[in-house]
Amino acid sequence: MMADKEGAVLDPSLNIFPDSVRHIHLMGVCGTGMAAMAGMLKKQGFHVSGSDNQVYPPMSDFLAKMGIPILEGYSSENLDPRPDLVVVGNVITRKNPEAITLAERGIPYLSFPQLLGEKFLEGKKSLVVAGTHGKTTTSSILATMLHGAGYDPGFMIGGIVQAFGRNFRVGKGPHFVVEGDEYDTAFFDKGPKFLHYRPHIAVITSIEFDHADIYADLEAVKKSFAKLVAIMPEDGCLVACMDDPVVREIVRDARCPVVGYGQGDSDWQLSDVICTRTGSTFTAFHNGQSCGTFTTVMPGRHNCLNSLAVLAVLDRLGLSAKVAERQLSLFQGVKRRQEVRGIVGGVTVIDDFAHHPTSVRETLIALKAAYDGQRLVAVFEPRTNSSRRRVFQAEYEKVFAAADDILVKEPDALVNVPEEERFSAKELVGGLKKRGAHANYFPDTDRILEYLASFLQSGDVVAILSNGGFDNIHERLLAQLQKRDFSEN
Repeated sequence: MMADKEGAVLDPSLNIFPDSVRHIHLMGVCGTGMAAMAGMLKKQGFHVSGSDNQVYPPMSDFLAKMGIPILEGYSSENLDPRPDLVVVGNVITRKNPEAITLAERGIPYLSFPQLLGEKFLEGKKSLVVAGTHGKTTTSSILATMLHGAGYDPGFMIGGIVQAFGRNFRVGKGPHFVVEGDEYDTAFFDKGPKFLHYRPHIAVITSIEFDHADIYADLEAVKKSFAKLVAIMPEDGCLVACMDDPVVREIVRDARCPVVGYGQGDSDWQLSDVICTRTGSTFTAFHNGQSCGTFTTVMPGRHNCLNSLAVLAVLDRLGLSAKVAERQLSLFQGVKRRQEVRGIVGGVTVIDDFAHHPTSVRETLIALKAAYDGQRLVAVFEPRTNSSRRRVFQAEYEKVFAAADDILVKEPDALVNVPEEERFSAKELVGGLKKRGAHANYFPDTDRILEYLASFLQSGDVVAILSNGGFDNIHERLLAQLQKRDFSEN
């Protein structure tokens, strides 16, 4: 049977990489991981096509530069001519018209994590960075430092690494850095992605409840991470943030060595953190001995912890602290992670991916410290499946304290979720006001831009927090500021 009332039913015997492959089609190609995979396949000489209905920068620009055509929307015609292999992104449901056509035509298929594991991780020492927070930044630092030190690593990361202008690299060295996502793999494989990544060394930065669309509660999230710990080889290593009690619990039964890091009692300890608008400095201690003072372009204590995790991994690989100190200072950052998009009229516009309450809190604290004395305006778009549910409704009220002004956009409704279970932007603004915060609700992006046009003053810092394109608000705001006369401020 190729389809039923629930949608596509794929033949498990076709879940393979065929012997002869020239044309590979990716469904959901504008996802960060899928776009990276498209680029890697293109570099290896395959003819690559892709389809998506969420086409926006930076991934759309990245794919265009790679010469990879994007078919807007999903339809059975997108599988004409018939590809040799289809890669199914985890945004694709059984009822997607391309998924149904895939089943009907009996085309070989793989999930993105399967393809990465089978095609690019075979024979490599896989360095997997997992955790609720900091995966993209930590894996980007690790890949960049390894490259700078001459290790020639491959990598697959969920953000554009500034040093490379992309989020992937095949590499000829023995190591491959992977951002290990706990999200489900595909509609035909509901296990977490990171179980396909064959970890030799794994970093676990944190474990909190997230992805409310696939995990019922924190216990379910913990079970996924326990599976990651269980597949670690005995000669591997876990680098774990021991400041997090849940991480401590999960790594307790590991068969492999565990190297702890954090601000508390750990193998690697963080100390003397100083944040400025140009980045952060900190002292790293290993087994009680100072390894030196390190500098990173990323502001914030949380980013110093991300850097400390990388130092622990590099030490495990034999890289000296002196070399690591230099390589970390050369790290240029990651797009959409505290990225300064522009400064116009003394107004600094920053783009950040933060959406989970913890990420929002830590990002705003970092920016407030970095831009000490300047007004910090937070513009928040709830967009993830979790942030548009009530699961974090009360928690969000507690995490904007570092911002001087808070603008909250009405999210697109999750139509398949009952109204009483949906996040309320108006309720968040009301709760923030009760706490004494200066907060405002906006029904759309145009209204936000209208407000900012008259509200912003020279010296302000605008932190735009969203995991999506946010209607290109960053460039629109910068263009708007270009027309302003700030001489009277």
